[in-house]
Amino acid sequence: MNIIIALICISLTVALIFLGAFLWSLKSGQFDDTYGPSVRMLFDDKKKK
Repeated sequence: MNIIIALICISLTVALIFLGAFLWSLKSGQFDDTYGPSVRMLFDDKKKK
């Protein structure tokens, strides 16, 4: 029974860490550019010489 409580606590801790990382990435502007990726495929890549 003790191991189940320990595993639940560990999984909740890991989930909160990932939630914090996701919220931090939202606040830092990681997902701000919504227009660029949709039109990027319409332009040809410049060929390098």
